Amino acid sequence: MLAQPTKNEKTFAKNALLVTKTDLKGIITYANRNFINIVGLDEDQLIGNPHNIIRHPDMPKIIFKYLWSYLQDKKEIHAYVKNLCVDGSFYWVMANVTPSFDPTTNQVIGYHSARRLPTPEALEIIKPLYEKLLAAERRGGINASEKILNTLLKEKGVTYDEFILSI
Repeated sequence: MLAQPTKNEKTFAKNALLVTKTDLKGIITYANRNFINIVGLDEDQLIGNPHNIIRHPDMPKIIFKYLWSYLQDKKEIHAYVKNLCVDGSFYWVMANVTPSFDPTTNQVIGYHSARRLPTPEALEIIKPLYEKLLAAERRGGINASEKILNTLLKEKGVTYDEFILSI
């Protein structure tokens, strides 16, 4: 459905918000116009498909392991994510992903993600970190990148969230 990745980067307005909602399995149930426009797919091509159809191959798997771990613990998470567009171009976001709860049962019924344009300063930190994590994954799998990330967090004396929100 999506083209092979290119080196073409897309961006969006600083005040724009890209929003999606998914079910418990990550299947897209809603996408706002800003999200639809940047990805380049029609709404009917997005709804009903797994959110990971826009996952860029440059994204370290450990970031998604953290994401799903937080969400399964019913906690929100912030993450910098590089996504793929239909034409092969890419864009960066600072995502805030939260569980959506049924108001009657308080059970998680899905997930809501709101994404903003990341700052250039944050990307100066994230890009080389993700390159390092991805290289470790290629050599030793997700456990290798997890070790690098956990060592970084320990050295800084912060949690994952504290690190992400500090940059």
